[in-house]
Amino acid sequence: MNENLKSPFTEHLSELRSRLIHSFIAVGIGFAVAYAFKERLFEVLTAPLMVAMEGNENARMIFTGLPEAFFTYLKVSLLAGIVVATPALFYQFWMFVSPGLYRNEKKYLIPIVILSVIFFAMGTAFGYFIVFPYGFKFFLGFSNETIHALPSMKEYLSFAAKMLLAFGFVFELPLVLTFMARMGIVTVPFLKKNRKYALLVFFVGAAIITPPDVVTQVMMAFPLMVLYEISIIGAMIFGKKKQEKSDEESGAKQEDSSHETGEDPS
Repeated sequence: MNENLKSPFTEHLSELRSRLIHSFIAVGIGFAVAYAFKERLFEVLTAPLMVAMEGNENARMIFTGLPEAFFTYLKVSLLAGIVVATPALFYQFWMFVSPGLYRNEKKYLIPIVILSVIFFAMGTAFGYFIVFPYGFKFFLGFSNETIHALPSMKEYLSFAAKMLLAFGFVFELPLVLTFMARMGIVTVPFLKKNRKYALLVFFVGAAIITPPDVVTQVMMAFPLMVLYEISIIGAMIFGKKKQEKSDEESGAKQEDSSHETGEDPS
């Protein structure tokens, strides 16, 4: 009996290692390609800050350590490599999850991978084009005749990467909750009943992830509120119905009985 339990666990570990190796290879290829355009990528990443700095002669970007610019370019290339490899990463993740799904649920894998990439891109675009310009203007507003804004390359990259990844992942919320509803893990009444707790979690999470200012926190929490409502709509449309649950349960029982009797379930 122990050997039967150990075998599936070993197979899962082997599958996880294979998926991780493929993910690292995809990120490595993306990193190699992105490094060839590292200066241009950093210019694009800092564009919202440069626009916010216009009109402020004393504001400029600096680096305080000799290797800081070099390592910043490496990190930018790695971040861009991860972004380029996002389709492959989502694919590897969903393929690792797929063995635990029913046969009729596996047909949703390809649409889920595509939608995962789309929602992630929407989140990063929202952070880059909407949150960054207003957030940077707010922070630079503290400059005066005696206090000048001199953000370093390393600090800006750390801030921008954390914010973009955070917005990218939080925009996956409708997809994750809809997928969970499809699997029967959550239901529409459950999501509606716990709406107020979800809103509390959103504001607490936004306060932890974003800088300590109300504007940026609200700009992250408000989209989460909208995304949660979209998740409820998605759960209503694609969630597992009672009839589907009973059909799958009866099918599972039939397969179990077939295995016990040694008959072919087909």
